Amino acid sequence: MFLTTVSFWVSSCAVALGPGYAIESQEIRVQFVAGSDPRIRVDADYQLRNIGTKPLSALELRLPGRRSFKLATAQATWDGAALAEESSPLLPRNTVLSLPQRWNVSDRHALHLSAEFQNPKAGETGFRFASDAFFLPSEGWAPELLPSQGLFSTGGAPPKQWRMQVRVPEGFLVHTSGRASKASRSGREITLHSLQRAEDRYPFVVTGRYKETALDAGNGTKVFLWTRAQENSASFHEPVEALVRAVQEYDAAFGTRSAKAEPFWIVECPVVAGCFNSQESAYANLLNAEPGAASSELASLDTLLIDFTGGQPKLAAAAPALAASWLGYGRNPGFYEQQPPLSALPAFASALGQEAIEGPASRTETIRRALRMIPKGDVARKQEDPAVLRAKSFLFFYALQERYGRETFRRAIRHMLSARQGSGFDLDDFIAAFEEETHQNIAEFIRLWMKRPGVPDDFRARYENVSAFTAITSKETMP
Repeated sequence: MFLTTVSFWVSSCAVALGPGYAIESQEIRVQFVAGSDPRIRVDADYQLRNIGTKPLSALELRLPGRRSFKLATAQATWDGAALAEESSPLLPRNTVLSLPQRWNVSDRHALHLSAEFQNPKAGETGFRFASDAFFLPSEGWAPELLPSQGLFSTGGAPPKQWRMQVRVPEGFLVHTSGRASKASRSGREITLHSLQRAEDRYPFVVTGRYKETALDAGNGTKVFLWTRAQENSASFHEPVEALVRAVQEYDAAFGTRSAKAEPFWIVECPVVAGCFNSQESAYANLLNAEPGAASSELASLDTLLIDFTGGQPKLAAAAPALAASWLGYGRNPGFYEQQPPLSALPAFASALGQEAIEGPASRTETIRRALRMIPKGDVARKQEDPAVLRAKSFLFFYALQERYGRETFRRAIRHMLSARQGSGFDLDDFIAAFEEETHQNIAEFIRLWMKRPGVPDDFRARYENVSAFTAITSKETMP
């Protein structure tokens, strides 16, 4: 609590208390170079000022990951002079740029970063793109400047508004973060200018020679379907309706993504082999009877990349990516890094979307699949292996939903996510939110569910005994 208070005080204080700098202006330019060996060039310019309490000798930042992106070239300059890159000794994923001279307090300097992405060679893994389409997802491709090292340090936060340009061949459709300000044409290329704001901290680009079909899914939800070939919009009506059901479920469970109804883009992957970089979760076997390779990827909060090679998109497989649209990208970092039972919340969120898409029978089958992984009665061991612990953590959310009712469950989850947005959350936050909604000792319920071997017999009986199974999932109040 003390650290939280100090952090808030420091961030709201106009006087610097430690080393740091400010990004006074920022511009990122993306250019697609088509051809037999297509390239994506990214240039980023920053005007920086030392606003801290002492001179600085280095900058730390996070550059595009070489495991995900194959870099043809990369360069950093400081006022036009080349800078050498080296890995951070504390966090090797980060890069340290040693400055040619001391960066004195109040001094301003220009930082330029450039990178050129190319396709991996045959047999190599990583991000791939076509000769006429590509996407840059909301994380990983754009440089991210980090705070200075030291107590009460600052730096790295983008300005309230900054510019992004996307330059592509004519005939390309373009969808980016931010607010489009203008488009210009030069030769056989078009450049889209957009204004990025604080909420666009993680910029994205989706573009290519696509055919667009606008679909009105009802309930104020507009869906734009981008395919490489012209599709019959009527054939996609059912998948789009399924998408809307999933969106409505996530809005109800986790709160709306924005204050007003926003359109959603479903985009055919430029190159399937390099489109889905996300690895199968350890919870995949709980969500699907036959877990397979990923077939969807979230490019941004409103854009879903899907494999269309089999015809209509299988949106149930997209449920994990859809869940991340409501909870990922730095909005709630703790969503991905938790201990049991909260470590199962992403899988439970995915299951909610899957249930909305496939229907109530999906819920029953998913629960039964998880129960089969947990030993019964005397066979259950006090020291449970990780697979059993994952299944118990996953089922814990269903048990909690049944005990206190779906609507109470939703209110508590939304309360926690709203209160901790952008800051992450832990089990204490989860317990506090539920106890405020239920006025009961939720900590004891968690302890009994997680610490005792196996799962309660009454919960198992409700789902394993078909004759005894009753429709309890819509229950709204406690017995």
